[in-house]
Amino acid sequence: MINSAVVVNGLRVSRGGREVVHGVSFEVRRGSVTGLLGPSGCGKTTVLRSIVGVQIVAGGTVTVLGEPAGSAALRRKIGYSTQNPAIYADLTVTEALRYFAAVVGAPRADVDRVIGEVGLADHAGALIGRLSGGQHSRANLAVALLGKPELLVLDEPTVGLDPVLRDDLWALFARLARDGTTLLVSSHVMDEAARCEELLLMREGRLLAQDSPDNLRHRTGSPDLEQAFLRLIKEVAA
Repeated sequence: MINSAVVVNGLRVSRGGREVVHGVSFEVRRGSVTGLLGPSGCGKTTVLRSIVGVQIVAGGTVTVLGEPAGSAALRRKIGYSTQNPAIYADLTVTEALRYFAAVVGAPRADVDRVIGEVGLADHAGALIGRLSGGQHSRANLAVALLGKPELLVLDEPTVGLDPVLRDDLWALFARLARDGTTLLVSSHVMDEAARCEELLLMREGRLLAQDSPDNLRHRTGSPDLEQAFLRLIKEVAA
């Protein structure tokens, strides 16, 4: 608990009278890159929203950096990047980031720093509405990086990005973790799982496993993580 940035215990979430997250429990170690993996629709985004404190939960507890999820004390300690970026299309990249820096109380110099970190230096003066899908995703990630948050919650941050940029961003995630930031990164792409120190594997609103990539391969006797995931599904169904 002392070394955990996030502690989720028995989390249940219902939507439309139907339970969509079923008693999920796990911990995320401080200063680590933890991957939340699973197919689209398995509940990953709902779990992340619960951690950020913007999801109504039906049961269980979520503690973030020692505080209940959603506490006012956490507002400047968490960076959250959603799947659907909410950045004003008629602002330039720099203007949008200056606005969000003011909102979160980040220093003005942070704007240039995060633009460089996500590889948008050549597009700093471009309108958000004219960016490509991948560039838009990077601008959204830059917002989450403002202020050097203690915890980064990133929902599918590499969707739509080319392999070179994906590699660059995962290298950035590793550097941030080495500097003490905790990252929880969701993805439905299993080949990204190997880049994480710890994995949370979800399916149909349930947590199948929490372990390191190497341990998961060893436990299932699988050569790759996609096969390991499939074997875990079969074990649960048996």
